[in-house]
Order: sequence, then structure tokens, then C-alpha cells
Amino acid sequence: MISQPRCPACRHFLYLDALVCPNCDAELGYHILTRQFYSVHRGHTVIDDQTWYTCSNRGWDCNWLVWEGAPAGRCFSCRLTRTGPDADDTIALAKLAKTEEAKRRLLLQLGDLGLPIVPWDVKPGGLGFDLLSSISLGRPVTIGHANGIVTIDLAESLDDRREALRIKLGEPYRTMLGHLRHETGHYYQNVLLQTDQDWAQCRDLFGDERASYRDAITRHYSMGAPENWHESFISEYATMHPWEDFAETFAHYLHITGTLQTAAAIGIHLDATATSMRDTDVIPLGSYREESVALLLSDWEWMSEAFNRINRAMGFGDLYPFDIVGPVRRKLAFMHDIVTHAPLTTEEQYRLALPEGIQLQ
Repeated sequence: MISQPRCPACRHFLYLDALVCPNCDAELGYHILTRQFYSVHRGHTVIDDQTWYTCSNRGWDCNWLVWEGAPAGRCFSCRLTRTGPDADDTIALAKLAKTEEAKRRLLLQLGDLGLPIVPWDVKPGGLGFDLLSSISLGRPVTIGHANGIVTIDLAESLDDRREALRIKLGEPYRTMLGHLRHETGHYYQNVLLQTDQDWAQCRDLFGDERASYRDAITRHYSMGAPENWHESFISEYATMHPWEDFAETFAHYLHITGTLQTAAAIGIHLDATATSMRDTDVIPLGSYREESVALLLSDWEWMSEAFNRINRAMGFGDLYPFDIVGPVRRKLAFMHDIVTHAPLTTEEQYRLALPEGIQLQ
């Protein structure tokens, strides 16, 4: 669980991307094993008698620490980036910094959920990221996933470009973190579904993923989503192909659990005595791993309603502009089941970015 991050020197509140405390100017490094910030002096700090160094990509705003025994000077997150912009492409590297920030947030959540992370350079088909800029390359970069590698167009870190695409495609939500969550959903479909029974249940809910993807793309972009799509799917894009329905549902599972976890860390809850919204308190949990999906979705129903009202009070659209109908609830229940039964991430994966190591319980 992500605890409320605070400065180790002055205890001031920190965001997860902090490099320096805004209150006392202490130089900071984030330790992924303890989910805490530590003061950094001359590029390193000592934690439990072990030396941790700042990531070699700190100049591009990476604040994670690297264990002294790691095989490279890059942190766990940066090592998962298989391809990035050229070292002299400072414009693309500036966009990379924003995308890497979203990727670190994703990886922390995957770890908190206990999902296994095997890097691309350790095992064929392992998780990796190609972070490329269509602007710098002068050619389109297709956001997608193939054989464990997630490709992201860094140009979408530009708000105006991403918003233009969101409007053009008729999407209610489009963010870099959303892209990362969706594309890793494709990766985890093959990781988490291990038995014929798993795949049979998945096909009953999402459809047969063996159907032609090329034909599905052609149909979707020529005809659009079915008129009644909202009765069975979380989004129009989910209607294109069973792969996309699974990935969209996975992304929404991460949206929901991540936002509830943050609300729990901050201490946000709904007091039934202070509102007419409902008769009982709603207290989000830091983890729903041992809880039913019914509790997860009930808490989310009420918390998302509250967050939407807050957004509207500021003149924004809804924080969560989606409806969770019956068929989507069943898909999220399946997601909850396979995620909560996944093998927990190992400590050594974080230390060395290798799959061997002691299993954390």
C-alpha cells in the first residue's frame, strides 16, 4: 500500500514525483521497497545498512533510488524502458520525463496489487516499454502492445495534442497513465490467464480473442461502436475486439483501485451523518485484495459520485465519466479474481530487476 509520502527531514507532504522538498529544500530519493522518501546526500543514502544511489536518469526527473548491487545505474522503472529518444534529443527527452513519471506510478500500483513483473531483458515476452516521439521521428508512432513491449507516443504528453485526439475519437478520458494501464492490460492477459479454464471464463465474458484483429479494426473505424454498446461495455473502444475489452476493463480496474487507494492514504471518506447521499459511512481501503468485488464497486460507486461533484464544482467534467453496468461489473469481478490470485511481486525483482529472489508475503 502507498503510504502518505512525507519529507524525512520536515515531514511536509510530498507528491510521488518530488525530487526536492518544497518546504525545506532537502534533496530526496524514493525507495520502492518501503514506499518512502529518504534524504539524499552526494547522490546516495543508506537504508538498513545498504547503500542506495540516485538513478542515473535523475537529470530527467527520475527520483527513484538504485540498490548498490543492481547491474546498472538505472532504477527498476528506467531499466524497463527498452527504447527511448536519442541522448541529444532534448525536446523528446523533456516529454519522456512526464511519461516516465506516469510509468513509475503505474509500476508502483502493479507492485501494490502484487502483480508479477518480469523485465523484457530477463525473459522473452517480459514487460518493457518503447517510448518514442512521433514529432522527433517525423513519422507516426502507434500506441500499442506486442510480445510484452508497450509502445507509447511521447507526443501525447503535450496536452493540446492529446486533447485534440480525445475529441476527434470521441473519448471521455485520455491520459498517459490511462494509455499505460490499458496497454499493460494486454500484457497481463497472457500472464494471468494460465489454464484452459481461465481462458474459457475469459471468452465467456469478453468474447473469443482468436477472432481476426485486423477485421475488427477495419470494422470499428468504418462503422464505429454498436448503438447499444453502453449496455455491455465500459467504453466504445472496448467493443472493437475481445483483446481491447479485456485491456479496457483491466485499465478501469486500475483506475478504480488506484483512486480508492489514494483516497484511503489521504483519509478521505464519506460521513453518513454529514450527507444525504447514503445512510452508512464509506471508508475506502488501501487494498481490496482480501475483500469482495462487491465492496470494491460499492465503495467506488459512492466515492466516484463524490469526486464527480467536486470536479463539477470547479467547472471540470466528471473525474470518472463512465457507467458500470451489470455486464461490466461481471467483467470487473473476473479481473478482481485473477488479480488477487496472482503471485506476489518479489523483492529481488525490485532490487535487481531479475525474477529470482525471495517471495514477499
